[in-house]
Amino acid sequence: KATMKSLRFISAEAFVSNAEFARKSLGGVAHNLFPLLFKASYLLEQREVIHDLVQNWPLVDFNMGKLLGTTVDYQEDLSCRTCSVCLESCLTGLRDYVLNHPSPYVKRLKVVDLTGIKDVEVQFCECKKTMGRWARTQLLSKLCLELLVYLQQTQCNPGAFEISVDVLIDLFVTERNYELVMQALLKKCYCPLKICCVSFRSDNLALQKFFYIIKLTDPSLLRKLEIVHNVRLEMEHLEILFNSIHFPLLMSLTLPARTFNVQRFTATDERVLTNIGEKMGEMTQLTELSMPFSILTGRIQKLLSPLKTPLKMLDVPNCSLNHADMAYLANSFHANHLEALDLSGHKILDLYPSIFFKLLSHSSSVLRSLTLEDCNIQDTHVNMLILGLSPCQKLQEFKFLGNPLSSQALKHLFTFLCELPMLKNVEFPVPRDCYPIGITYPIDDASLCRFDHQKYESVAEDLNLILLQANREDVKASTPLFGSYDAAVQETKNELGAYLIKSFKETLEKFTTSLNKMS
Repeated sequence: KATMKSLRFISAEAFVSNAEFARKSLGGVAHNLFPLLFKASYLLEQREVIHDLVQNWPLVDFNMGKLLGTTVDYQEDLSCRTCSVCLESCLTGLRDYVLNHPSPYVKRLKVVDLTGIKDVEVQFCECKKTMGRWARTQLLSKLCLELLVYLQQTQCNPGAFEISVDVLIDLFVTERNYELVMQALLKKCYCPLKICCVSFRSDNLALQKFFYIIKLTDPSLLRKLEIVHNVRLEMEHLEILFNSIHFPLLMSLTLPARTFNVQRFTATDERVLTNIGEKMGEMTQLTELSMPFSILTGRIQKLLSPLKTPLKMLDVPNCSLNHADMAYLANSFHANHLEALDLSGHKILDLYPSIFFKLLSHSSSVLRSLTLEDCNIQDTHVNMLILGLSPCQKLQEFKFLGNPLSSQALKHLFTFLCELPMLKNVEFPVPRDCYPIGITYPIDDASLCRFDHQKYESVAEDLNLILLQANREDVKASTPLFGSYDAAVQETKNELGAYLIKSFKETLEKFTTSLNKMS
């Protein structure tokens, strides 16, 4: 739907739509109009105007999230437009801000904040080319290094070295851009543009390189740390990390799959786990924790009880939690604060329904997102599930892919879901009756797509009709077969694939070698 524009915004659009005229006239524009002109140029993808606005930015701060977010003159939020054309113009404009001499303005810029940019699946910009988090990391690092080379080679304005602008960014480092980012961070103190890492994600990176670069990011400023795919971090490495580096401001921590495995625990491992729990307890800001595919049976209390601040988000999918773990969670002080919870891969309604519903009722006043994928939720559980979800009136998102539910049970559940006033997003499984008889759950990847697509479409239509009849067009219902969209994985999937093939090949070679030795 069209968003209302103020007369000021319409005038700004008219002004920037003639790029040549706008660029010539910038010198006479009042400082307080720069934000308005920036948003208008971004909307119209006027790359030269964007570049010149940033190059001559007259204000103390440049905050992408605020500039592109909802404003009085134009309500539409453009911060999820990661338009390649616009972002490249912004960043090159920033480089040229340092080099621009003589400038008609006093250089007042102190902080550039790029962290408000949101990476989403569907892009509305004209060029349809996006610049994701990895590419932004790459480009900013490249520009900082180019700037240094340029400043050293040319007899440029000595005032350039007096400029110091903090550039707040969410860094995303993989093997492929490691060298470049590492060099930019190493030389940060000499560069007028100072990379300030607010959040750090690392995929496909050797452990040694991860340890080195994380120290360069200035961990004392880090709010979010995500160590996700193909970083072979195990529990003992995590202990070394926490013992050697302090993260006083860390609010969110994501650990790679299989960081913990209590099945092969020794007395030393117990000590390591206790130490990790204590170190996390020192992170007084920590409110989000994600530990997928770790085997944590019976140890949740040991890890979480030292935390001084209640968790708002807990992701423990496929962590083999037992009754004691669930009982701890339900009775802990975290329960009343949980806004997002992922318990996928646990047969909660078979094994510990009452304790799970106790946890739900404790978190019901704040719970916004609940994920119960591959939990063996069957038709017989639906009434019980409805009862448990009824108090969760703040729920905005419910994901339950991979559960063996029939079309009939899904319709029953959807009729109830219409009553949750804040609900916006539902991810539901392909109904069991769309698969061949005798299919076993959890369904393996090979069989995942082998269902009756026509029948599924018909059921999906019925479910959407239930929403429609209840006046709930605001709810988006879908079945992303291979899980929700992940912008970071999407952007680096080629590198990720190559890495997986390489490690599979290495495993095969080792296996062949040991076979040869045996024979």
